[in-house]
Amino acid sequence: MPKERPLWRGPAFRLCLLSAALFLCLQLGMRRSWCPEEKPRAAAAGGRSPPTSRGTERQPAAAAGRRRVTYVRSGRRGTAGPACCPLQPPGGRRRKAVRWHIELQPWASPTPSLNYEALRFLKYISTTQISCEHMNLSSLKGDSETTKKPWSICLDERFSLIHRIRSKQCRLYSLGLGNDDNQFEISMANSGCEVHRFDPSIKSAHIHEGQHLWYHRLSIDWRDPNPAIAPHKLHSNTKKLGTILNEFGHQKIDVLKADVESAEWKILENLILEDVVEQIGQLVVEVHIHWPGFEVSGNDSTVVRYWYSLLRELELKDFRLFHTYKDLSKPQMFLKKEAFNASSCYTLSWVNTRWK
Repeated sequence: MPKERPLWRGPAFRLCLLSAALFLCLQLGMRRSWCPEEKPRAAAAGGRSPPTSRGTERQPAAAAGRRRVTYVRSGRRGTAGPACCPLQPPGGRRRKAVRWHIELQPWASPTPSLNYEALRFLKYISTTQISCEHMNLSSLKGDSETTKKPWSICLDERFSLIHRIRSKQCRLYSLGLGNDDNQFEISMANSGCEVHRFDPSIKSAHIHEGQHLWYHRLSIDWRDPNPAIAPHKLHSNTKKLGTILNEFGHQKIDVLKADVESAEWKILENLILEDVVEQIGQLVVEVHIHWPGFEVSGNDSTVVRYWYSLLRELELKDFRLFHTYKDLSKPQMFLKKEAFNASSCYTLSWVNTRWK
């Protein structure tokens, strides 16, 4: 008579044992998910409370407000950066969802047409959306002719810029490419604003002129160079504006002036996609429309639709156009054509109506 196999060696017993183990593991996992307060209690028992992300944001901002800005004049390789601008600790700034493309506006006509797109765009940049009585510092003294100058900022009492100028707390970033016209920057610095001029043609890394004016050998771009790729090392002095703000420890820019010779479209797109534009109080930008601009592709009607969509994105961010300047001294060209009575260059000024 064959010997009977013990019950514990049978497959049914093993299956039951495995099922019991899995059931126990599930119970333990569900209990942990139902009791998320156990970790804070354990931390409280140790006499400490876990740091919050909000607390980590306030500390660098408060420190930046107390720190005095002192740049060093140095162009040597390997030297330390400006004393006022330490790198922010990783994770100190709250990350937002990344946008890769702006939302394009509907076509101006049922079928794509350069004529309709151009007329809509030119009307948009030629029509102010909000009135401003006082533009530029000298306009406060009753000089009405200053409203015709291209670099116009709004100094009405309802906006914060004039109050920050009076309290010597304003900050201006100026982006240029070898432009010798720096009278606007000098005037803002003389008024007590902290002025930073970014230009890759400057001889030294950082030059301090006067009490409030600094020049930096940096070019603002719409992408950061990749140090792992050899060709990108040639552009190591080219960075995104958001990167510069983080490295300098600056949270806000009261005025951003940009004259970057057709790079403004992609730079503006980067500022919108990364929400850096929300850190800016007023924008004064020279836009060039004689050709699509750097890395802007598509046929003519697609390009103009893209330009228009970018400016509408600013409006969605509560920016309002308060001054527009058509430069008649420049060639009267629109996408390489003498058409639409357009100039190749316009200077546009916006104010962030939510800026505090």
